[in-house]
Amino acid sequence: MSERSDARLIADADTDPAAFRALYDRYAASVFAVARKRTGDRESALDITAETFAQAWQSRGRFADSCGGSAGPWLFGILRHVLARAAHARQGQLDAVHALALDRRSAEVSVVSDWLDGLDEEVEAALSALPPAQRRAVELRVIRDQDYAVVAAELGCSTTAARIKVSRGLSGLRARLDPTQPQEQTP
Repeated sequence: MSERSDARLIADADTDPAAFRALYDRYAASVFAVARKRTGDRESALDITAETFAQAWQSRGRFADSCGGSAGPWLFGILRHVLARAAHARQGQLDAVHALALDRRSAEVSVVSDWLDGLDEEVEAALSALPPAQRRAVELRVIRDQDYAVVAAELGCSTTAARIKVSRGLSGLRARLDPTQPQEQTP
């Protein structure tokens, strides 16, 4: 991937998910650094970085190589727009807080080191509890990032049926993993 130009990575991203990841790896630190400098806040900078790359992904089809294969100017143009929208939204929030005379103290959240303990096992158990066709559909589409055509071919069904299997599989996973859902009791 390192030998491919940014333009080639963007062009390849539709069929090769690793291509967009390589582009992200090339620019994420720089985009984050600019966002951090502008916002002065790590969490906001992370959000802005994520939004910049989400916008880049969505608009990749409109990318026009005007810089000899470099996507830097394009990405930083997107970043500029994301920063402008974030600043406008932030100003609106501050105006509302001031107008309503709200207390701006934020709640502190402490990270508990065992939040992730056992998560892999829970996900694996929830995945294993799905009907085999749904499990395979989710594995192919979500875990392996395959197109629905590949999922359909693997399962021997139409792409519409493959989409339904993935959707039902994800709904099943959500139901098993969501702590607010009532869980089946085992004797």
